[in-house]
Amino acid sequence: MKNETCFAVIYRWKIRAGMEQSFQQAWKVVTKLIMKERGGLGSRLHQADNHDWVAYAQWPSKDMWQKSRALGSVSLAASEQMSAAVEESYDPILLDVVSDLLVTSPTKPLRP
Repeated sequence: MKNETCFAVIYRWKIRAGMEQSFQQAWKVVTKLIMKERGGLGSRLHQADNHDWVAYAQWPSKDMWQKSRALGSVSLAASEQMSAAVEESYDPILLDVVSDLLVTSPTKPLRP
């Protein structure tokens, strides 16, 4: 059964060599502003083993994500900084959450 109260998006980019730190800094600014001003639930930024950068962003609903996108950039300066670092950008992957077992920290210590 689909969870109507949660929606996620996966973004993926190829970042120009030497621009990784600039991209990451701008991504943090944009993400924090989206959380503060647009109701986003946060995001995780990853670097894949093929060197692509991937972000998983979570929203309360697809509708809220679409409304935020329609408003345009939450920070023109940070968005331009991200764009300058991006060599290639891929279409976002839209995800309806059907089951959620993700936690932010281990519930029990690992045992050998």
